[in-house]
Amino acid sequence: MESKTVVKENFFIVLRGKSRKGFCRGCIGRVEAETQRGELMGLLYCGGSNAGTPKSGGIVRREDTYPLTRHQAQLLLFVSPASKRLELLCNPQLFSAICELSQEDLVVVKHKKGHLPGLVKNLMQIGRKENKDDLHMLGFEVEFVDNDHNLSSKKPAPLPLFSAVDIIQVVPSYSTPLGLHWKDGQYGSLNRKAVTRINSMPNIGSRARQVRENPAEQSVIQSQSSSTAHVPLEVGSLVEVVSNSGITVYGVVRWLGVPGGKTDDWAGIELDYEVNGCSDGKYRSQRYFTCKGNRALFVPVTKCSPDSRFVCSSTGRETTKPTETPAVPPFEDSEEDAPPIPESEALSLLVGRMKGIQGHINSCYLDATLFSLFSSSVTLDNICQKPADTEQTINCCLRKILNRLRRQGFVPAESVMNFRKQLGCDTFRTEEKDPEEFITVLFQKVLCVEPLLKLRSRGETSQGAYTFQIFLEKEQMGQLPTVQQLLDTSCLSGDLKFEETPSCLMVQMPRFGNKYKMFSHIIPSTELDITDLLYNSPRECFICGHLAEHECLQCLPDRKLQPGRIKQYCTTCNTQVHAHQSRRGHSPKALAVPADVTSDTPVPRHMMQLFAVLCIQTSHYVSFVKYGPDPHSWLFFDSMADRCGDDQCGYNIPEIRACPELGDFLSQPEEELAQANPSQAPELVRRLLCDSYMFLYQNPAKPLSKPSQES
Repeated sequence: MESKTVVKENFFIVLRGKSRKGFCRGCIGRVEAETQRGELMGLLYCGGSNAGTPKSGGIVRREDTYPLTRHQAQLLLFVSPASKRLELLCNPQLFSAICELSQEDLVVVKHKKGHLPGLVKNLMQIGRKENKDDLHMLGFEVEFVDNDHNLSSKKPAPLPLFSAVDIIQVVPSYSTPLGLHWKDGQYGSLNRKAVTRINSMPNIGSRARQVRENPAEQSVIQSQSSSTAHVPLEVGSLVEVVSNSGITVYGVVRWLGVPGGKTDDWAGIELDYEVNGCSDGKYRSQRYFTCKGNRALFVPVTKCSPDSRFVCSSTGRETTKPTETPAVPPFEDSEEDAPPIPESEALSLLVGRMKGIQGHINSCYLDATLFSLFSSSVTLDNICQKPADTEQTINCCLRKILNRLRRQGFVPAESVMNFRKQLGCDTFRTEEKDPEEFITVLFQKVLCVEPLLKLRSRGETSQGAYTFQIFLEKEQMGQLPTVQQLLDTSCLSGDLKFEETPSCLMVQMPRFGNKYKMFSHIIPSTELDITDLLYNSPRECFICGHLAEHECLQCLPDRKLQPGRIKQYCTTCNTQVHAHQSRRGHSPKALAVPADVTSDTPVPRHMMQLFAVLCIQTSHYVSFVKYGPDPHSWLFFDSMADRCGDDQCGYNIPEIRACPELGDFLSQPEEELAQANPSQAPELVRRLLCDSYMFLYQNPAKPLSKPSQES
């Protein structure tokens, strides 16, 4: 194999790709040479006690790597397991600050007692360098700070050693002059400048807030400055609170009100990682919102202030005026398509701020739809894989968006805007559109997929469609209908049948415009049974279970016969049911029965599984996505959850939140859901019930085929 020698010392970390000749995701290597094909030949540094000693060389594609300096490689090499290295690399602001740490800088580290503040004392070499190819691992000796912000007075003891991934926040030097050196400055740490405070969010360029303390309620007492103390707060506000120990707490307001036992207004703040002493949204046994355990902090509103780094100062100037989205790790698309994100990796890759697809200029309809369709769905995966022949620019643009989402967990706004431009219509590029309209263009024009649904109306020839719109009279349903009931009633009212079981069924709820919706709340059906909605397919009698031969629309709302469910009968039961005086005026319709099916043949059920829900509130679209088979594996995605800077100079901040409480809610029996009080449901569950726009179902047993390669 021909190669060209690389003289300059270059290190790298492998970002993605399957294990190839020794290299796998998260491992660190040093470039020895580069092949004519652009592949990197290098040494591999393994983990464990011999992490600094290279193994035999290997080959890796350049697009699957991210370049590192020697110092970065040494810091990451001490991090274990390898997956934690990639998580840290996905927060470039924090990682950059860690690389620039100086002696006496204040940091917050993960510790068995929780998250503790401490002072960096030494940068330590780990391991011995026995030959020229060895690479020292680097770690930090940290001296803890007690609750009074003074150094602990206990007898000197060996300082604990922490890796870069253990540092969750970097704070400016506060107690010593700038420019202090390391005790041994040979490791490239002389005269390092003080760094700015960096949040430890597991994402790229985040403004989300982190806890800086052990947040027991009574420790959060210090008042805020008068310049920001009286700014009105609302749910969703980004706030800061200062504890008695001087450590700042940052969070997002999830609840405002007067808790039981109090007389003044309090705020429930959701933190971004678990801290001992916090709850999951409960205060004194009463639940006020729902979040992950050890992340909910309750404090008086008077102790909260807007985040001082992103509000205007007393002179009227912004403390931060960003003009560009924070830098993200480079991404070079490869020929290999990334698979849907597996359940085991979804939370670590996706949850956080600056995660998902970044919104820009009314793009939420597109962001929410793409994330719902392609982040985790296995059924739709094939249609976006690269065809054998040359494909159009717009297909390449879409594939790059999906590959970036699935590999890095974040897609910048410029990628989405480029895709909107490729759609070829100015309104797609600048105006808010309906997901239904975008879905039709996406599948028909971009992916060149035949209609997902084949619908037959009143026995006539079938019609193709990509989504299914619910049409019915409000009087036909109860106050809290399920999606199953809405679909059944709509199909029977319009005399519609599916000619075959679809691979994907997207059901659009009955609403008109952005304001009017027919039902205040709709209960999701986690499974749709479409057996009784299939044309010329065997169905069982609603009463006895034998082969059905008649169907009656008028029986649909009958309160004595399970209202809202389709009623079909065998000949005997049809006669008996309609002998009742209240049903004598009904006009049951004969069903087409396959000739080769006997009356006692078991009828197989045809089920569709819910995998996403699109919601709309005041013209803004968000989505809920089920990322795995576990009932609690739900995510909430908002491409414009927050904004950094103003309309002329700033960028949107997308956010993905884990939503296991939705799984708890939907796991209840249907009878209990029908009696549920939506106003008492957790925040995100209530939002889904109230704002649902489209429910997306898939048939895992019938994946959608790739587009035809024929010209």
